[in-house]
Amino acid sequence: MKSEWFENWFDSKYYHILYGNRDAAEAERFMNNLLSFLQLPAGARVHDLCCGKGRHSLFLNSKGFEVTGTDLSQESISYARQFENESLSFFVSDMRQIIRINYFDCVFNLFTSFGYFHSAKEDEEVVQAVHASLKKGGLFVLDYLNSEKACKMHMGEHKKEADGIAFSIRKHLDQGYFVKDITFSDEGRNYCFQERVRAFSKADFETLFRKAGFQIRHCLGDYNMTEYDEHTSDRLILIATKS
Repeated sequence: MKSEWFENWFDSKYYHILYGNRDAAEAERFMNNLLSFLQLPAGARVHDLCCGKGRHSLFLNSKGFEVTGTDLSQESISYARQFENESLSFFVSDMRQIIRINYFDCVFNLFTSFGYFHSAKEDEEVVQAVHASLKKGGLFVLDYLNSEKACKMHMGEHKKEADGIAFSIRKHLDQGYFVKDITFSDEGRNYCFQERVRAFSKADFETLFRKAGFQIRHCLGDYNMTEYDEHTSDRLILIATKS
């Protein structure tokens, strides 16, 4: 069976090379702002869904939370496991699958780690799995791009160099997905990877969340926790509770 784009790309060393310069300071500022906004109780059980190499899991754990990080990438989880302790663990897991029942106080899904799948049913399975894993009244925090603004910006082609590799990146819309074609050469070989993320609107998420049994409490538009505006916000950050 043909593998999904994210199975190959996220396990590739080139993914980490291309995105190696992501702003760690911005990410830490966002997490501090978010935790201040949420006011989670000390020792809360937290799930970092699609945790990658565990950067945010480590930060959450440093704040006194019991953290479980999961990701489909075996390479990322193998790296993250060196940091495990009594209150921090990592597992390879598909986000469509339930890993705990009525267990977590909060599930984080950060930095547009959603909307990868071909069918609406699979996206629904993800939200239903999150709902099942949370305690009653638990929080689901989903941080996504603002599709309304992104549809009008950032399309086209650009170049980026990282670790001596010249990446050519072409962004376009295709049947309701933001598509990024990534081509480059390294050590005499040509490579081509693709990212596909569904262009979910706020209304789409409202429907998804409602069907799964979530009630949206806050809709924020950036990492400073300001209110969402579909025309100007860079992000769409939803904070919902399990009914």
